[in-house]
Parts: sequence; C-alpha cells; structure tokens
Amino acid sequence: MAEPSLHVLVIGSGGREHALAWALAKSAKVAKVFVAPGNGGTAAAGGKIENVAIGHGKGDFAALVGFAQTQNVGLVVPGPEQPLVDGIADEFRKVGIPTFGPSAKAARVEGSKAFSKDFMKKHGIATAAYGNFTNYEQARAFIESASFDVVIKASGLAAGKGVLIPKTKSEALDALKSVMVDREFGSAGDEVVIEELLVGQEISVLTLSDGYTVTSFPAAQDHKRAYDNDEGPNTGGMGAYAPAPVATPELLKTIHETVLQPSIDGMRRDGFPFVGCLFTGFMLTADGPKVLEYNCRFGDPETEVVLPLLDDSCDLAEVFLAAAEGRLDA
Repeated sequence: MAEPSLHVLVIGSGGREHALAWALAKSAKVAKVFVAPGNGGTAAAGGKIENVAIGHGKGDFAALVGFAQTQNVGLVVPGPEQPLVDGIADEFRKVGIPTFGPSAKAARVEGSKAFSKDFMKKHGIATAAYGNFTNYEQARAFIESASFDVVIKASGLAAGKGVLIPKTKSEALDALKSVMVDREFGSAGDEVVIEELLVGQEISVLTLSDGYTVTSFPAAQDHKRAYDNDEGPNTGGMGAYAPAPVATPELLKTIHETVLQPSIDGMRRDGFPFVGCLFTGFMLTADGPKVLEYNCRFGDPETEVVLPLLDDSCDLAEVFLAAAEGRLDA
C-alpha cells in the first residue's frame, strides 16, 4: 500500500469540525489533517490531527491560503457558513487547491433566506407560503392580514438563531419589531422572511454534490427548541440523533427526486453550481415534505451523529476530493 500523502485543511472550531477531522483522518490516503483554528478536542486528538493557530474571519483568508500552499494541502474543507458566504472557497480555488465547499454565489442559499425562498419558488420546490420584506410597515401589514400562523426569519446569517415562532398575532408583531426595529440580529434582520407555520416532524438531510451528482447521508433529527415540550425559542441545535426513524426509504426517495436533485440542477442552471454539502431542513407535513431551509455546509450538531454511521470502507477524503474535482459519479 502506498504511503499516505494527502494533506487536508479543515476550517472551523466546533464539534462539527472535530467530527470532520476524525472522519478524514481515518482515510489511508491522508497523512495530515490540519484544523484551523480547531478546539480542545482536536488539540487532544493526536495522530494525524493538528491544530493551526489561524482564524477563519475574512481577514484570515490570505493566511489560510498561504498556509495551505506551504504545507502542500491537497483538500480544503470549510466548516462554518460565514467564511463560505464570504467567499473562502473561491480563494482556495483561485490558487488551484481542491475545496469541498460552495462558492460565495452558491452559499447565498444560506446567506439570504429571501434568496433561497425565491429560488425554491422558481424551481417548484415545495415550501411554505411566504413574503420577503425590507420595509417594516409592509411586513406588519402582511402579518395583520395573514390567514395563517406565521414564522419570522431574519434573512441573513444569525448563527442558527434567527427564526422566531410566535404563538399569536400580537407575539408575531412584537417579534417582527425585535428583528427589524430593535435589530436583535443586527444586519441579518435588514430583510425578513415571513412564512406560513408548517406543522409536523422535522428532519435534516446532508447531501454531498459536485454540482451534478447527488448523494445523501441518512436523515437526522436535532433538538432545536429550548424548554420542555418545544415551548421555547429556537436554538442552533442542542444535540441530534440519526438515522431518524421517520425518514423511511420511500420518503427519502421522494425527497431525492422532488427536492434534492432538482435543487442541485436548479443551482447549476441558474449559474451557481453547488459543490460541497447542502443541508436541507424539511418539515414532514400532511401534504408531504416541505423545505424549511437550505444551509451551505454540514449541519452542527447533525454532523457529529451522521459521520459515525459511515462504514469503515468509506474513504471520506476520497469522496470529498471527488466532489471537489467534479467526479462524484466515478
């Protein structure tokens, strides 16, 4: 067997990045997994895994690219959404380093909830009825005239916490004010999506793509709302489990054919082919699965429960590299 030679750079500092580094280090092809900046878990992991003291803000991109070049990195895996939205994958591709992550244009599917809802509408992807608003008074009028219970979403990135689920119209108006006037989520709330409240079980599907081919992990469910009986505010996720029993093979086949493949095809045809992991959140309603959101990266905490399900024969580094090089169907 050939000596391992692939150097991988994982970008991020969470449990998701620890799980990714752990899974990538299992590859016989991988000699080193650098994690920038990493965390205590990756610092203690030992073996092939090593932390790098470089952050992942936009101001760190040049240092990350320089490090990757000097260390002969052959695969980059960005973890968090903010650097992807800021264009980190584009920076590595400019210097010819294969990157498993979407371009800044493709990352807009998470960076702007308004953009993603309009994309779903254009391509016939089942989702909740909605309106996008940058004007507070128009948004108020929409809520006051709505014949359905609503969910209010800050359109921009809010660390998974920009979704408010009011129980009454009065609470909905207060929630809207907190986002658009009081700026609870800062500039993420400059535009809001107000949509119909969907009822049912929620699942998350992590899908790998090279812009054409689609393959998905088993569906997961996370514990999202705080307090007993799901009565509290949404969090970024307080743990998860997989595979989700509610996601039957028949349901997953339907989701693949009606949502996942059409989403990837639509993104490519609209000029922003999606390379990386597309996270799709679904509500399983009485009318069938409907999309709640797209994320442009691996979910956290879903990644931590999905990756351990992989068979030992699955070389995740080779899969990521194949996607980054446009040959996931190989």
